[in-house]
Amino acid sequence: MTSSTEGRLRETRAGSAAWYDRAIKAVGGGVGHDMRHAVPFPTYVERAQGAHKWDVDGHRYIDYHMGNGALLLGHAHPAIVEAVIKAAPLGTHFGNDHPLLVEWAEKIQSLVPCGERVRFTNSGTESDMLACRIARAHTGRPVILRFEGHFHGWGDELVTGFAPPYDVPPSIGLAPGHALGVVTAPAHDLDAVERLIRQRGDIAGVILEPSGGSWGRLPLVPGFLGGLRELTRRHGVLLIFDEVITGFRWAPGGAQERFGVTPDLSSHAKIIGGGVPGAAVCGTADVMQVFAITGDPFHDRFRRVAHQGTYNATPITAAAGLACLKIVATGEPTGQADRLAERLRAGMNAVLDRRGVAGLVYGESSVFHAFLEPPTSSTRITDRRDYLTLPPVTLKSMDPGLIRALQNGFRVRGVELLSYNGGMTSAAHDEADIAQTIEAFDELIAELVSSSALRRL
Repeated sequence: MTSSTEGRLRETRAGSAAWYDRAIKAVGGGVGHDMRHAVPFPTYVERAQGAHKWDVDGHRYIDYHMGNGALLLGHAHPAIVEAVIKAAPLGTHFGNDHPLLVEWAEKIQSLVPCGERVRFTNSGTESDMLACRIARAHTGRPVILRFEGHFHGWGDELVTGFAPPYDVPPSIGLAPGHALGVVTAPAHDLDAVERLIRQRGDIAGVILEPSGGSWGRLPLVPGFLGGLRELTRRHGVLLIFDEVITGFRWAPGGAQERFGVTPDLSSHAKIIGGGVPGAAVCGTADVMQVFAITGDPFHDRFRRVAHQGTYNATPITAAAGLACLKIVATGEPTGQADRLAERLRAGMNAVLDRRGVAGLVYGESSVFHAFLEPPTSSTRITDRRDYLTLPPVTLKSMDPGLIRALQNGFRVRGVELLSYNGGMTSAAHDEADIAQTIEAFDELIAELVSSSALRRL
């Protein structure tokens, strides 16, 4: 089945193939982001609008990639385009702060529960790195606790631990001692967290994706966030929510608003910039005091967090981010995307039921993840709901052949996923998109069943 689908891609997408041939001679690794790698070649996109994009061969895709989750409002939203067009002629980079920077920060303050102060960066990786530096500076302790399966960017200190085996670095070239300031805990075990905090005595902060690892691919057990908040507060440890994906998507105020649990710090990117590169760290006024410049040479050199960034909150980014968040603040985009994702998950699970296939499509808010099993699987689950009780390492270890078949099977049917086995809806999707996606999934599952690629219930 896989080779047949790849053959169809080669036959119908010669333009993408040609661009990839050029890219492998000009771009390191052939792609601009590891997740864009695909077999037989990546999709090369020419334009995008709303919930759709068109490749260089003229094929239209229902897009569940949504700019790696950055586009809650969809592609090329008119308000964001207008804001960028208005800002650009005034100057793309002043090298100074400017009114839009302050207005953008004030809008973020009004939405994010812990956001009494905002510090801008350029990416989620930068925001996570800075949040960890803030936690260490505020507490005077050197170590950050993270969880197995949670992703916090590609920086050296936090990159190990998001992919199984969790104790093995996912990249070569990391700095010597990169892991000395980080300790990894099991994904759902509050007792293990408290044990580590008590035994070590050097933990400054606990960082996690409040959705569960990889934007909910590894769901958290009920009550975990509340329990973690109580535990960290009791031990004087800062709680850091990585809201790079959940921020402004799980609710206008992010997962911290949706779940009613307020961290000390939260890292943001993606939606915060309206699709333009931009990011930030939010925190309580007390914790963010570590940035204060007093004029005292000793304090300003040895008692504060230093932070630079040439492109922090440039005028175009601030304009796009502010325009986006003004719309997000109404709550309507989140509600629309959530409703459509719920219907999509239900429709895809109905396909699995009708076809008698083992697996589950799950998620919350506006995301979905599909977990399917090959015939050789040893899990032997008969009730779909029990898939969510599988160990995190299992949920993160879906058969690579099935992942490839799922992605390419959708591609040839005009649907694009975000990564691995899932994607995200936006406020720009509509009922027709959902219906077409479910129909494509039905065709794909039937094809996989006929090739004996899936375990049957």
